[in-house]
Amino acid sequence: MDYKFELKDMLGIGVTLVVVALVLAFGLQILGDVRDDMTVDSSEYNATVNGITGVGKLPDKLPIIGTVLVAVVIIGILLKFFRPGT
Repeated sequence: MDYKFELKDMLGIGVTLVVVALVLAFGLQILGDVRDDMTVDSSEYNATVNGITGVGKLPDKLPIIGTVLVAVVIIGILLKFFRPGT
């Protein structure tokens, strides 16, 4: 398979990261609302707290994911232009 990267691919990556961040934010808000409806110290309450903790760690990784995606596109562009014989 021959993948071709172009600068216009960056727009799709950026929009995807924004959508992922919004989905995570709304998901955390919904989990918080569900947790508030549960009885404290019940299994359901603890499950929602664990869910909030798990999902809450994902936004911390978005800058790393974005950096890796940008690096992949840049490396792909560099390989396309500097690869001998193509």
